[in-house]
Amino acid sequence: MASNSTITQVLETDIWVKATWEEFLAFAEDSAWEKGKFYYYQEHMRVEMSPVGPLHARQNSIVSNVVILYATLRNIRIIQFTNASFRKAGIREFQPDLAYYIGSDLRVPPADNNSPIDLNQYHPPNLVIEIGASSFNDDLGSKRLLYEDAGISEYWVDRANTGEVFAFAINGGGSGRIQQSRVLPGLEIALVEEALNRSQTQDDGEINRWLIQTFSQG
Repeated sequence: MASNSTITQVLETDIWVKATWEEFLAFAEDSAWEKGKFYYYQEHMRVEMSPVGPLHARQNSIVSNVVILYATLRNIRIIQFTNASFRKAGIREFQPDLAYYIGSDLRVPPADNNSPIDLNQYHPPNLVIEIGASSFNDDLGSKRLLYEDAGISEYWVDRANTGEVFAFAINGGGSGRIQQSRVLPGLEIALVEEALNRSQTQDDGEINRWLIQTFSQG
């Protein structure tokens, strides 16, 4: 088992540390680290302490509102999971800020317990979103590779410090930058960025009314 000094270093520096699946589980299931976000990929683990400040919280809410309102007004079936853990036992685990099951042909986990979602039993979400400030470089790097291997269809990274959104379509184990969502057809990534920009001066009601008007015209 990894030492306390090792895990403390991970929590402080947000780095990937070589670990067995058993070592990873020992920390992921320890209540002492319940505020951490856990990732496991290619025999390495990463722990991030969940941000608690207004920058991350506000942008998380705005991006979520954009996605949900768009799907609602376009009659697209959607189910959102916030900070849920998705587990492929012995292989990988990820805990994105936002995850979505979009469409009607996916096996969606029921909301009846707090255990990590078993990806041997249910499909992975087809849209995953990370809100990144200090973690931004890793969000674009190792995490993107993780999501490529996990079978995610689309991955967005919100660079919280600037409000830029980097969106990737994933196909065949690789990913490419996109300017319009594939899983939410017609949704321009620039519009997500505009909503984030408006959040600096407008309240949620103003932003939502603008979104509804914009989506209704599309």
